[in-house]
Amino acid sequence: MLTQTFSRPFTALDRIGGWGADLPLRLFLAWEFFESGLEKFNGANWFADLQANFPFPFNLLPADLNWQLSMWAELICPLLLLLGLGTRLASAVLMVITVVAIAAVHWPAEWSTLGELARGYAISDQGYGNFKLPLIYLVALLPLLLKGSGRLSLDHWLWRR
Repeated sequence: MLTQTFSRPFTALDRIGGWGADLPLRLFLAWEFFESGLEKFNGANWFADLQANFPFPFNLLPADLNWQLSMWAELICPLLLLLGLGTRLASAVLMVITVVAIAAVHWPAEWSTLGELARGYAISDQGYGNFKLPLIYLVALLPLLLKGSGRLSLDHWLWRR
């Protein structure tokens, strides 16, 4: 009796979760990455200042090409996330962009101990890096990469056809 009392609400949550558990992640990530893409679209290319910090193979590409790749990926992939179309591919692309951003912009320039590195786990840079928010994005993208976009998506609809 007690088990049924507690399991009934969770059964309803399981049904709702089966349909839309991924939707808040998709909406959140689509907004964040699209906003970043729009900033690049409307702004000037500042990648030349960071080109040396980009990880291989992006450090071999011209800064203008990296700017264009990043901008268009941050404009197109969020739209795909929003629609739930090619969600795993879009998530993988956005994860690569995020790892490159962490390496080039958010990682501390110098650190010698894990304690010093941990100081970079922050939203604003106080001279120790600021990789907290990009790490949150990576963690939020991971379920979409591993599980896909769920039932409220074009991916699900196309697979059923």
